[in-house]
Amino acid sequence: MREEIYKILIEKQNGLCAICKKPETRKHKDGWVYKLCIDHDHTTGEVRGLLCSNCNNGLGRFMDNVEFLLKAIKYLKEGGVL
Repeated sequence: MREEIYKILIEKQNGLCAICKKPETRKHKDGWVYKLCIDHDHTTGEVRGLLCSNCNNGLGRFMDNVEFLLKAIKYLKEGGVL
């Protein structure tokens, strides 16, 4: 089931991250590139899409909290605190 979902999403997303629209670039110590991460809602368990490691970690660090993400966007747009 998981592999089927991955195949459907990789085709639908043209092999790119659902957020940044770039391919995965994170490499294993042996030189191979990791697969895109299967992103899911941590409350419902529902799969949302495939993300690169950077975008997946970003969402995780913001705890999937839309309010925090909107505050981060505002912070970036306003150039910070100073």
